[in-house]
Amino acid sequence: MGETHRSEARVAALTHYIGGKRVEGRSERFGDVFNPATGAVSTRVPLAGAPEVDAAVAAAKAAFPEWSETAPIKRARVLFKFKQLLDEHHDELAEIITREHGKVFSDAKGEVMRGIEIVEFACGIPNLLKTDFTDQIGGGIDNWNLRQPLGVVAGITPFNFPMMVPCWMFPIAIATGNTFVLKPSERDPSASIRLAELLKEAGLPDGVFNVVHGDKTAVDALLAHKDVEALSFVGSTPIAEYIYTEGTKHGKRVQALGGAKNHLVVMPDADLDQAVDALVGAAYGSAGERCMAISVAVAVGHIADELIERLTPRVKSLVIKNGMESDAEMGPLVTAAHRAKVEGYIEAGVKSGATLVVDGRGHEVEGHENGFFLGGTLFDNVKTDSTIYKEEIFGPVLSVVRVPDFASAVELINKHEFANGVSCYTTDGGVARAFSRQIRVGMVGINVPIPVPMAWHSFGGWKRSLFGDHHAYGEEGVRFYTRYKSVMQRWPDSIAKGAEFTMPVAK
Repeated sequence: MGETHRSEARVAALTHYIGGKRVEGRSERFGDVFNPATGAVSTRVPLAGAPEVDAAVAAAKAAFPEWSETAPIKRARVLFKFKQLLDEHHDELAEIITREHGKVFSDAKGEVMRGIEIVEFACGIPNLLKTDFTDQIGGGIDNWNLRQPLGVVAGITPFNFPMMVPCWMFPIAIATGNTFVLKPSERDPSASIRLAELLKEAGLPDGVFNVVHGDKTAVDALLAHKDVEALSFVGSTPIAEYIYTEGTKHGKRVQALGGAKNHLVVMPDADLDQAVDALVGAAYGSAGERCMAISVAVAVGHIADELIERLTPRVKSLVIKNGMESDAEMGPLVTAAHRAKVEGYIEAGVKSGATLVVDGRGHEVEGHENGFFLGGTLFDNVKTDSTIYKEEIFGPVLSVVRVPDFASAVELINKHEFANGVSCYTTDGGVARAFSRQIRVGMVGINVPIPVPMAWHSFGGWKRSLFGDHHAYGEEGVRFYTRYKSVMQRWPDSIAKGAEFTMPVAK
C-alpha cells in the first residue's frame, strides 16, 4: 500500500466509481501514478477515507436486494455482453495496463485474455448454481439445497495484474448475486475504472459494482465495515495475514492469497533447452512481478554447471525496453521505490556469499533514462538461509540452488514457508508422478513453468501463501461467494398427528 501525500494539481486526477457514476475524491489525499517507462507522473489517484468507503458500501447494499433476486440467466446475459465489450476493448485495456504497470504489451494482452476467461466461466452461472434434490427421504419429506449470495462483498487487488486479479473476484461475485466494492492497487488504478464503465455499458445495474481507490485507510474501513460480508485479497503474505486476521475478527468471510517463492526443479534427464526457455520466461517475464514467477531454479546433480552456462547469455541478452515496443521481452518495474527494494535484495545476495553471475543493476534504456528499469539478475550457489532465498523478491532475480538428488529437491521445497507454485522439468514419468504427489505446494507444473489453473479450475497455494478455506475463482470461487442452505419440506397430508419426542430418522 503506497505512501500518501497532498499533491499539487499538475496532472488530472482519477475518480472513484460509486453507484454507477464517477465520484470525485473528498479526502484531499492523492497518490501519484507513474508511467514506469518514463518515470513521469501520468495521473493522480484519490485516496479514499471512510466516507467514500461508506458511500460505496451503501450503494452496493442498496443494489443488493433487487440484484440478488434477479434470475441467474439474466445476470449471465449481462456478463455475456460484458465479455463482448472486453473483446472489443481488448487492446485498449492492455495499453492502459502497460502504461501504468510497465509490462510488455503482449504480456498485458495475455492478462486481459485471462480476465476474459474468468468472465466466460461466470457466464455459466445458471448451471454452476444448480444444486441437489433428494425425493422422499422418508415420511413424505423431500430435501434439497440452495446456494445463496452473501450480500456486499469487497476485493483488494495488487499492482501486478490490474485487470486479471480483479476478474478473479467480481465476475463470480456478481454472477452469484452479490454486489461488489473493488479497492484496486493505487499504483495502477485506471483499468478498474474502465472495467466499471464497460460493466455499466453491458447493462449492470448501478451500485452492483463500485470502485474505491485508496491505501491502508480504505482497506481498514472495508475490513471493519459492518455491511461488508466477505473480502478477497491478493498480495504479500504480511498484508494477507493482516487482512485475514482483521477481517475474520470483524466476522467476515475472508480469502487472502499471500506471497510466493516458486521453485523450478531441473532434473538431470530434463530437456535442457526447454528448461532454460522456461526459466527465462518464467523468471523475467513481467520483470518478475508475478506471484507465479519462478524465482528459484533447483539444479539436481551434474546438470547445474551446464544450466548456469546456458542461462548466463540468455539473461544478459534480454531485450529490455518500453513495453509498448514490439520486440520488448521485459519492461520496467512499477515504481522507483520498488526498483530500489529489488536492488536491495541483490546487494543482500552478494553479502550472503552467493555468486552474482549477472548483475542487472544500473541498466538504462536509451531514450528512457528516467524509467524504472532493472536488468535481469542471476545468482548461483544460493544458500537456503539467505534472504534472497527465503523472501519473495518480486523482481527479475533468479537464484540457482544446487542439490544432489531428487529427494533433496523435494525436501528443500517442502521446508519453505511459501507453497504457492512449483514446477519440475523431467522426461521421467515416475519422477513426475512422485513429484506431483510428494510436493506440498498448491499448484504444480510438470514441464509447465507457470501452472496457473484455467478459469474453470481454481487458483491458490498452501501454507503461508493462502489464508482462508477457499481458493480463487472456478467452482471454489462459487462456493466462497455463496452460502449453503439445506431445505427439508413436507405437506400437511403426510404429517402424523401428535408430538414426536424422538430424534427423527428416515422411515
